[in-house]
Amino acid sequence: IRGEGLDGRVQAGAALAAGDGFVAVAPPGADRGAGAVVMFDGSGGAWMAAARVQSPAEGYDPVRGEEVRCAEGEAVEWDCSEVDLVSFVPVSELSGDAARGIVTNDNWGWVDPETGRSYTLVGMTDRASFVDITDVTNPMVVGTLPMTEGANGSAWRDLKTYENHVYIVSDGAGQHGMQVFDLTRLREFDGGEPVVFDADALYSNIASAHNIVINEDSGFAYAVGAGQGGETCGGGLHMIDIRDPKNPQFAGCFADPQTGRASTGYSHDAHCVNYVGPDEDHAGAEICMGANETAISIADVTDKANPIAISRAAYPSVGYSHQGWLTEDHRFFYLNDELDEIQGSAARTRTMIWDVSDLDDPQLVAEHLGTQESSDHNLYIVGNLMYQSNYRSGLRILDITTPEEPVEVAYFDTVAYGDNSAGMGGSWSNYPFFDNGVVIVTSGSEGLFLVRPTVRRTVF
Repeated sequence: IRGEGLDGRVQAGAALAAGDGFVAVAPPGADRGAGAVVMFDGSGGAWMAAARVQSPAEGYDPVRGEEVRCAEGEAVEWDCSEVDLVSFVPVSELSGDAARGIVTNDNWGWVDPETGRSYTLVGMTDRASFVDITDVTNPMVVGTLPMTEGANGSAWRDLKTYENHVYIVSDGAGQHGMQVFDLTRLREFDGGEPVVFDADALYSNIASAHNIVINEDSGFAYAVGAGQGGETCGGGLHMIDIRDPKNPQFAGCFADPQTGRASTGYSHDAHCVNYVGPDEDHAGAEICMGANETAISIADVTDKANPIAISRAAYPSVGYSHQGWLTEDHRFFYLNDELDEIQGSAARTRTMIWDVSDLDDPQLVAEHLGTQESSDHNLYIVGNLMYQSNYRSGLRILDITTPEEPVEVAYFDTVAYGDNSAGMGGSWSNYPFFDNGVVIVTSGSEGLFLVRPTVRRTVF
């Protein structure tokens, strides 16, 4: 059956009901999985879509105007410990006119160097949303950037910043490319309706990519997990010179074929830095730490025409080497595995702790098991604290003053109802790098949280 209610596509119904001259079809993919029932009328000799029935978009009420203290383990309806709720913007406000089935994913932050205003940049199924959080208790959606015309909506939309520009990629999105948007254009917002922006540039040497990594100190971006067209680099590091921000240029490929499920060097995520760690053999080099599905991969990408595989290392009970972050002294690398909890090889949230003081010989020195069974997603480190977005158990904050012995000291569970079991849905990512101590957290179908941990953070 074809019809407008099915978005022009042929779909099989998860459920069918028929009567005299009509059929009701429940297409499983309607509204990005939110579901609907489409009524077809056959009385005229041909089946035509006659009506569409759907539930309204569900969601939480926004929280604005005043911070909510975490008291007796709760802030409004969310469980917490040592983390106050500053404000909350539901998905319906972030996405505007098409909230059904829209979810959040990645996020990042930016401070306007001219005005001093702070923004969070939120990835969503089919767009990026830009939110002014200068007044942290009253966040304002100032605009959105739709996905590239002709691309597909996707659960994955990742973004990072460089020199007042944001670079956006999407996985499984077809011909999406890398969007470039000049963030100073957010000054155009006059306090009225959010602005629908267009991209300033589109880098089309990739089609889809799972993530975008940027080393702001070198001026290079690294698209990882590229596919569906363009120069995929085996899914490894697709290196891009962005020193001229609106004119990105392909700079080379790096992939270690001894890693990745397909042995192509596929990298799911990476942390690329100008190295300041203790290994004198690599002093001053640009180093990328890759989470490559089956192992970690360490590469010297200083010379983009001749990148060097320094080392690689696997670990017990690999599910999916997902993402990680270096400590500020570049001595330790903390890695999460997205699937080990789901597969049952880790009883609780597991974080691998690598001593990378010798980049040629990384050593797994400890495995930390968290307090919950939840699967882990993205983690970041500022000073002595590690901020983990652990899907169904939300934001978990660990003290890593003793690097090999992390201790959970605070949390904010972004999923108000439901258990903290292994699986997906919930907190996707966080951004703990604002100077005011507010942490940005995106959580799937819930929305955008601004929270303020009350634990002491030591910045080295």
